[in-house]
Amino acid sequence: MCAEEQGLTLNEFDYHLPKELIAQYPTIPRHNARLMVLNRKDRSIRHDVFWNLPDYLKKGDLLVFNNSKVLPARLYGRKPTGGKVEILLTDYIEKHVWYALVGGKNIKSGLKIFIGEDLQVEILEHIEGGKFKVYLHSQDPLKALDKWGKIPIPPYLEREEEEIDRVYYQTVFAKEEGSVASPTASLHFSEELLEKLQNRGINIAFITLHVSYGTFKPVKTQRIEEHKVDPEYIKVPEETVKLIKETKERGNRVVAVGTTVVRALETKPFEPYEGWTELYIYPGYEFKVVDALITNFHLPKSSLLFLVCAFGGKDFIMEAYQIAVRERYRFYSYGDGMLIL
Repeated sequence: MCAEEQGLTLNEFDYHLPKELIAQYPTIPRHNARLMVLNRKDRSIRHDVFWNLPDYLKKGDLLVFNNSKVLPARLYGRKPTGGKVEILLTDYIEKHVWYALVGGKNIKSGLKIFIGEDLQVEILEHIEGGKFKVYLHSQDPLKALDKWGKIPIPPYLEREEEEIDRVYYQTVFAKEEGSVASPTASLHFSEELLEKLQNRGINIAFITLHVSYGTFKPVKTQRIEEHKVDPEYIKVPEETVKLIKETKERGNRVVAVGTTVVRALETKPFEPYEGWTELYIYPGYEFKVVDALITNFHLPKSSLLFLVCAFGGKDFIMEAYQIAVRERYRFYSYGDGMLIL
């Protein structure tokens, strides 16, 4: 770690965001979202839209996406006594077993909560606070969640799930079910934009990282290096690693679409891997795989903002955020994005 990057404090990653700049709904079509283009070499900033992304990439560059699918992980049920219980599945463990936040009175091991005729949730173990390990009693848990659950849209939207969220809080290539929050940098990619990119000779690959609810966890330590991120499940297939190596050998760039992709690719650089990652990236980290990054505008004082500052340079990124506020960019999950070259 560089000496000048040591001892960074939480307040150095703060910025003022007027509430009206928090995007409440998606841009339609997806590719009409605004794109801020940052060049690290000359510290230049340009303003564009996602539809023009191919203009900033070269033939042979590789875009890597997260194909994880957001589950309808918010459940409303009743105890045998009739008491109401709200359950938010937060972390996938295996097909029937999850960690969950459970809201209700007298939640204890062994309690079975009725959700629907084909889904019950059993409390297996208390972890801490309102967090429990739970078992989903259902022949097909994912099918039952689709029937009874609601999409857990981010808490800062301060609204319930609506019809539009079922479509637009999901990427167009979402495939591997397991996330409780969307890999939001990919939300800007429409089928038409993906086709445009491929027609320009820009390659596409996928990893899977199941985003946990820990992505919204506030950082409570003043010294950022003392923070810990929650473990998340990842899969980096051999095919993607092969494309990455070929891209590097040609002298082209590996472009990570989102912070989840960065963490997945940097966990075991240039190796196929399936398992858990606790990789925490903050300024001072030396990137081994990723050459460019597409990402949304993140919450102040968040671990996602630390990662972006590690990649783009803290001063440059924080300056870009001030410009984004001034230029009335839309922030957070449904907001605009940036490309860091």
